[in-house]
Amino acid sequence: MVITGNNEVEIKNLKAFLSSQFRIKDLGPLKYFFGVEVARSKAGSTICQRKYTLDILEEAGLLGAKPTKVPIVADLVLTPAGSSSLHEPATYRRLVGKLIYLTITRPEIAYTVNTLSQFMQDPQPHHLDAAYRLLRYLKGAPGQGLMFSSQSELHLIGYCDADWARCPITRRSVTGYCIFLGNSLVSWKNKKQVTVARSSAEAEY
Repeated sequence: MVITGNNEVEIKNLKAFLSSQFRIKDLGPLKYFFGVEVARSKAGSTICQRKYTLDILEEAGLLGAKPTKVPIVADLVLTPAGSSSLHEPATYRRLVGKLIYLTITRPEIAYTVNTLSQFMQDPQPHHLDAAYRLLRYLKGAPGQGLMFSSQSELHLIGYCDADWARCPITRRSVTGYCIFLGNSLVSWKNKKQVTVARSSAEAEY
């Protein structure tokens, strides 16, 4: 359990109450929780999933692979057809599931993971190849994560964009956004739109 707040007295009271009801052990300041590593300094807090990333690479047998600079080729369009199904589709599904959890601290792979997750029903070799390329990208900087500054101003800034008719099958557009609190990225998402936009302006809107 992680207890957080800005009132030290209330935190101590909650710990005392939990201790009176259950057998608990206070592990002190948060350092590691469900694969997320936390580090603090005067500049702020940093979270990453370095060990979790290395475990994924080890399971896939790519610890010694040559890193790539980008998670996915810019003009690559994955389709549900093109080759035969994988002999063990569970391997692909398990890998993509782990990559989804990795987007907690790696927002730059959100688009790639969103694309890969669309082929869970019938994964094929070219889908797995794209997933392995993403792993090689992660190999380049497994400890990369998010920095939450303690010194920036508390003002919200949001950015959004849309890729018109990105999906060649459904012709639906893809929307992405990110929101910063000061200099810290606090929210982001990448999702295929529900309806088919008839123009780039409609997709952006």
